[in-house]
Order: sequence, then structure tokens, then C-alpha cells
Amino acid sequence: MAAHAVSPLSGGLLRRGVALHHHRRRLIAVAAVAPEAQAPAPAPAPSQLSPAPPRKGYFPKRGETVELTCEALAFKGKGVCKVAGSTFVLLCDGALPGERLVARVRRLRRGAFAEAAKLKTLVPHDDAVEAPCPLAADCGGCKTQSLAYAAQIRHKHLQVRDLLVNVGKFDSKRMESSEPDAILKPIVPCDEIFRYRNKMEFSFGTKRWMQREWKEKEDEVMKEDTNEVDGYALGLHAPGFFDKVLHVEKCFLQSEPADKVLAVVQETWMDPAPGLTPYDVHKHVGFLKHLMIRTGRNINTGTPEVMVNFVTSCYKPDLLMPLVDNITKIPEVVSVINNVNTSVGNTSVGEQEYTLYGKPSITEMLRGLTFQISANSFFQTNTKQADVLYKLIEDSAGLKGDGSEIVLDLFCGTGTIGLTLARRAKHVYGYEVVPEAIADARKNAKLNGINNATFVQGDLNKINESFGKEFPKPDIIISDPNRPGMHMKLIKWLLEVKAPRIVYVSCNPATCARDLDYLCHGLEEKDLRGCYELKSVIPVDMFPHTPHIECVCLLELH
Repeated sequence: MAAHAVSPLSGGLLRRGVALHHHRRRLIAVAAVAPEAQAPAPAPAPSQLSPAPPRKGYFPKRGETVELTCEALAFKGKGVCKVAGSTFVLLCDGALPGERLVARVRRLRRGAFAEAAKLKTLVPHDDAVEAPCPLAADCGGCKTQSLAYAAQIRHKHLQVRDLLVNVGKFDSKRMESSEPDAILKPIVPCDEIFRYRNKMEFSFGTKRWMQREWKEKEDEVMKEDTNEVDGYALGLHAPGFFDKVLHVEKCFLQSEPADKVLAVVQETWMDPAPGLTPYDVHKHVGFLKHLMIRTGRNINTGTPEVMVNFVTSCYKPDLLMPLVDNITKIPEVVSVINNVNTSVGNTSVGEQEYTLYGKPSITEMLRGLTFQISANSFFQTNTKQADVLYKLIEDSAGLKGDGSEIVLDLFCGTGTIGLTLARRAKHVYGYEVVPEAIADARKNAKLNGINNATFVQGDLNKINESFGKEFPKPDIIISDPNRPGMHMKLIKWLLEVKAPRIVYVSCNPATCARDLDYLCHGLEEKDLRGCYELKSVIPVDMFPHTPHIECVCLLELH
């Protein structure tokens, strides 16, 4: 294989032996080859621009306006687009498969592909549906709301397949879900495609970001430059901007009780009487920074319970009391928290935390266990689908159930996966870098009466020769890394310890395919010898209308 593996649908360049890192406003690389599915023939439509037919070997220029056809979806939901008659790939945010559009070339990336800004749709995309949220095209949280859900999961499945073949170097024939011995299984859809998030974080801002509008002038399609107006806002950040907020009155991703809270806060906070002001990220003045709303369940009644967390620049509880008084009239609200963050950064985690109303945490049930969730706890944001995901992990782990096996839970977070396995294991050892998460894991173990789980704080990217000496050799390893995947040091250790089974849980199929390649096929230049066989990969859609995909992968020792 070449030094760089480029995937047609990943939107990412994977360097051999180097972790892939993604940046907010910078896409590292993209594929320059055609996707598996053939693009539909574009319907004839008059173009605003009538660009000249491209020559063989077409290469765009920055600032050039072009007519494109979108053929597939890439990493982060960007459309993989091409000019008619050309194989050159242009990534375009907001473009969906089958769509013909006008776009302006913004950036050229290493000569292999380009990025373009969508200006106007000429022919709508395939599988089009009406997005229920009027802000869907602008907030960036639901990039594919206007794409039928069946088409969304089909494209996600194709992305995973493509990455396993092109980056993981696995046999393409065994990636066909219809084959009896197929490694890649059908994608598991989400039963509830709206109202599935148990946590939403909104930001206060001093400038309101307006919806995009298009205008035509002198035969050229242009984007309005003025999208920012005076006026306070509470909502979601405009895509690519840390300082611009799109005002949101309701969000179709969060629970209905959470929407009630948002509506009451919107009605109250702009009233000049209390003197509430949003934080200005440039001038570093103002009071209100973020509003976080979490939804859990009462373990006795099963009814929703809501935590509201105000993140402020200083501690002035009297200023928040009008908000507290109004939102606590909503019966589902059982907790109001104030996190105080005096730093100039944009984080929602405070240096100090105060309980203004009710209890300091809420509860949730997952795989028969009870979990306490504080304002800053990590917890799977789609509870119902997390239950499905964890059942797949349990099935893949294949515990005997006789209490004889050691489970090592890497990147364990608050211990949710390890604790669900502890009932059938001899002992679970969990490792996580975030100290607060480890503290929550220990609390959750105690809350559920689980005594055969040990949680250790440590950085798995910085392990040394002593790692592994403090616990017995594991029979099963669960690895659930964040988006950059596993560090080479950890991969080397896994290949040395040779646990009979590894269950790799991934939120980034690009780095997942890379790591699976190392574990199964090795890496000659790093003197790695792969010793595992990939038995199954199950894609799971945790977040409908977004480009995110989870995968549960089972590896067995040769």
C-alpha cells in the first residue's frame, strides 16, 4: 500500500502509523476516486452560469464558479461532487447525492481535491423529503434532515464499507451484507429519528446569525454577505463560527420537556428587567454563556426528569432567580445547576458548581443498571439506541457467563460498558484519562452494587512497559477510543498481549478501519505483525440526520 491511504467517502487522509486528527474548520483530505454507487443521470436544467465543458485532466481554480453533480456523502456529511466529464473531486457542504448545484471553489487541497461552497441548487437531490425544522439547512446540527432516513443509513453503510476496503484493506466480497460469511453486517437503524438526544447545549450570543439567503445579480449567483445583525441570541453556533449564534426557539432533537425549558428561557432572559446579558466572546464581558438541558428518567416511575444548567461568567444567583422561578414551574424540572466559568474560553465546564434548585444529579437506566448523571458527566446522548449498542457489544464479547473471564475496558468513560459486562465476568478493569469520569464510574459501580470492577485513571496514549502488570491477562478487551482512534503504543501492546477477543467500538469509521488494518494485517515499517481476524463489523446509527456512525467490531486471535 502507498504511504497515504485515501478513502473515497471518508474525507480523511490516513497516514500509516500516524493518528488522524480532525479540525473544526479544516478537512485534511478526500478521495479522488469514484464512489461505489453510480450517480444518477442529471436531469436537463438551464444553468445560471453555462460553464465551459471541462477538458480531460480538469483542475479547478480558486474562486471559479462551477456546476456540479453530487455523487455521494463523505466524512462530516460533505457532498462528494464532480464537474460533468471530470473525475476531479470537490467536497461541498450541504450538497446531497443526486443534486445538481452551482458552487464556488474555495480551497485546493494538495492537488488531489478541492472544497467548494454551495451557491444554488439547480436540480434537487434524490430521496428528498421536507425537513421539519426550518433551521435544518443553517444550524449544521442536522445536515441531512431533507434526505429520507432510509437513504441516510444506506449512505452511512456505504461509507463504512468503502473505508474497510480502501483503508482497512479487507476483501470487498466479504463486505457485501448479502453474503452468508460477510464481515460487514447490515446497519442497525434508529427507531426514533427525532427527540432522541438526552442532552443539548445552547449558547448565548451578542449577535444574531440570520438564515442564509441567495440573490441573483447580473447573471451571477451570489451569497448575501450580511448575515449578522444586532440583537441577542440563544441557540446553536453557526457552522464554522465560535462567535456567531443562530437563534433557536425549538429543537427537534431534544425531548419535549427540554423544549418547554428552552421556550421558557427564551421568553424570560431577554426581558430587560432582570438585567441579564449574554457573554461577548470578543470583549469578554457579559453574564450568560451557555444553557445545557439534560433529560433522564425517574428510576421508580419511569417519568422524565430534567436538569437545567446555566453556565455563567461569575456567580450571581440573584440574577438567575427569575429564570429559575419560571422554569421550575415545569413539572419535569427537578434540578437547576449553575456552573461558573470565569475563563475567556468557550467551554461549558465550570470551575465551580452550585445547585440552585432540587438535586445535584438526575438518573437514567441503561441495560438494567442505574446511572447518576451530573451536569458535566459523560453519558451516551441517545439513551435508547445506547441500549441497543451495548446489547451488540455484550453479544460480540461472548462472555461465558460463568464468572471466569477478565474484561479490560479501555477508554471506559463513566464505566457504562464495563459495568454492563461485570455481571457475567470475573472482574472488569477500566481505564480512562478523565479523572471526573473515573470518579463517576466508581460511583456508578457502588450505586449498582457491583464489586468486581476496578477503574483506573490513566492516559492510554502514553502507556509504557509497566502497563498491564497491574491486572491479570484479559480474556476480552473492549476498546472504545475517541475520534482519533488508538495510539500506536496501545496497538503494539494489544498485539503483544494477544487477548483471545477484542471488541472495538468506534465513533469514527475512518480511524477504525486504519486500526483494524494494523491489528489484522500489521505494519511492516513499524515491525508490527497482525495476529487478529476481523469476524464482524456492525454499523449502528446513533444520530439520525447527522454524518456520525458507530461501529461494533469483533476481532478474534488467529
